[in-house]
Amino acid sequence: MNGPSLARRQRSLGDPSAEFPLFPPLTRGCPKTSTAELAYPVEVDYDYAKVDRSLFEQQPGPDIARWSPLLPPLDAPTLGEGGTPLIEFGDVYIKDESRNPTWSHKDRLNRVTVSAAVACGAPGVVVASSGNHGASAAAYAARAGLPAIVLTGDAPPAVQAFVRSYGAKVVAVPVEKRWPLLRQVVDELGYHPVSNQTVTHTGHPFGPEGYKTIAYELFLQLGTVPAAVFSPTGYAELLYGVWKGFTELRLLGMTDRTPRMFSCETAAGGPHARALAAGLPAAIVEIGPTDAYGVACPVGGHRGVVAVRDSGGEAVLVTDEDLRKAQRDLARAGLWQELSGAAGLAGQRRLRRDFDGPVVCIATSSGFKDVGVGGERYAVLTDPTLDDLLP
Repeated sequence: MNGPSLARRQRSLGDPSAEFPLFPPLTRGCPKTSTAELAYPVEVDYDYAKVDRSLFEQQPGPDIARWSPLLPPLDAPTLGEGGTPLIEFGDVYIKDESRNPTWSHKDRLNRVTVSAAVACGAPGVVVASSGNHGASAAAYAARAGLPAIVLTGDAPPAVQAFVRSYGAKVVAVPVEKRWPLLRQVVDELGYHPVSNQTVTHTGHPFGPEGYKTIAYELFLQLGTVPAAVFSPTGYAELLYGVWKGFTELRLLGMTDRTPRMFSCETAAGGPHARALAAGLPAAIVEIGPTDAYGVACPVGGHRGVVAVRDSGGEAVLVTDEDLRKAQRDLARAGLWQELSGAAGLAGQRRLRRDFDGPVVCIATSSGFKDVGVGGERYAVLTDPTLDDLLP
């Protein structure tokens, strides 16, 4: 929409001097710096000297192709992702990503990753997911005319129906078998993976590039850079992508500062909090009981560590009680979020800190995707009175 992609190569987050061609995407991390115990992701590098700064004079809107010079090639059609509203909520702003086409932030990632599948000539897309990611990947694959295989666990029935509606092959398998089976689909069928395949998280190298567009939109919507961004954090692709977007704005001379980034993870796990506390590049933890399945990730990655550490932010652990209160309060303001999607606001409230500038809490997905939604039954009032109608 605004010119061709200026993406030129991949480089390692473990050692930026380790560089690779832009294609094929290194979906199993950096082959030079990774070890059997630790996988380093790669990211996309651009020819920033050629970026036209007037790119940031446009208004935010649907279709992230408006940012095409700063994204990998977008060969998959749009579903109208991006351009989500920024809503005042008390003393913070809520970036409501539930307004995307499949009602979650994952649409920004999958526009980019399915584009990579198309560019590579892959016969299909495979994803391991029990929620938003599977639905989004299935939708973008369908739009691009590609079959999708979704390996899922005990996903809520409404979410499974959602994914199947796009024509994806949905297979429920035990969690420990999902990733070995995904690798088999990649190796033997040639499908393009849009999920993690490594011991610590690397995921798809192009994925966080889609999330950068949130930073661009926030910059234009606020008219400045926020002082702090609180992000629901599972594998930290969202957290890192938003951080990278702001670092690019500074690199391009659009601003002289960047926000502090806060990873908001479930207290039942929190691999990035563990890694940061221990000074490690990444960590793996055991997950305790939680209803926040969207951010209940035992495997962390180096991206989240980089975003929090380099921005001067912190990792914040939130309980299910914190999440439920944030979810209820958002709903009372007309914003119904999945329990995991309320982690940004829950984290901001738990930290209880003042900042010199706007504070943004990212809200990631619609509340209809929660466990148990749609299973309630309510009594039919055969002879209602006005008292029955009052709150």
